[in-house]
Amino acid sequence: MDADQSPPADASSAGPRLLGPADVRSLAAGIGLRPTKRRGQNFVIDANTVRRIVRSAGLGPTDVVVEVGPGLGSLTLGLLGTVGHVVAVEVDPLLAAALPDTVRDRAPHQADRFTLVHRDALQLTSLPGPAPTALVANLPYNVSVPVLLHLLALLPSLRRGLVMVQAEVADRLAAPPGSRTYGVPSAKAAWYADVRRAGTVGRSVFWPAPHVDSGLVAWTRRDPPATTATRQEVFAVVDAAFAQRRKTVRGALRAVAPLDRVEAALAHAGVDPRSRGEQLDVEAFARIAEGLAEPGSVTAEEHS
Repeated sequence: MDADQSPPADASSAGPRLLGPADVRSLAAGIGLRPTKRRGQNFVIDANTVRRIVRSAGLGPTDVVVEVGPGLGSLTLGLLGTVGHVVAVEVDPLLAAALPDTVRDRAPHQADRFTLVHRDALQLTSLPGPAPTALVANLPYNVSVPVLLHLLALLPSLRRGLVMVQAEVADRLAAPPGSRTYGVPSAKAAWYADVRRAGTVGRSVFWPAPHVDSGLVAWTRRDPPATTATRQEVFAVVDAAFAQRRKTVRGALRAVAPLDRVEAALAHAGVDPRSRGEQLDVEAFARIAEGLAEPGSVTAEEHS
């Protein structure tokens, strides 16, 4: 049997029947779905890729997993075979209406461990059921970083996760200070977690095939830097430091505070004023924010 095809139904098997290419296209045709670039809809059609993601995420039967953008259910079914509960957040009304039926049909023994939330993930303020422990998702390319940062802030119970994003975005999220790809996503993600690259996914496992490769990003929650500054204050400093990458941090931070306050904050943080944002880790940004955290010093709006 072709590795891309889902196995035949087996009445003696209690596990979910994963989706193959023909299954994905059939489900899409059945609901009249045409994938759109606007919502970053590229559906996984390879069951082996689903198994790889679930295995790499290190999940177990006690995990409650949040999945954003479940689409037609490829990854959802794989997760239900391993974890205790899956909460799937889907914004598309066609997909949200169809997914429960797919779960009941292909994972009847696990259907009671599935919850659908029909909502934009960026608008979430809470989730039903027990506190989630992990985030595993094929995130839509166009909102992957905002969704990840929003859920990390919203759901402190999330201890680890594995997300599939555009390869370039994966590099940015996992980049260390001093590297060419280090930037705002890297520094903000590091506030919440230790982040690492966990592999590459080719274009052929998706329908429709995207124009870029994808990357897996794994993360493990850690405590944020010890600081008297708020997360919003630290993130405002991060945004300012990278707004004009060619400027020194001394020059870039003049967008959020007067020069004398900037110089005092850099001295407080022990940061060379000639440094640039890509040279500083999140702890350094936190120390700078502490130095700026006087009434009226940081003027940027709250950043998530």
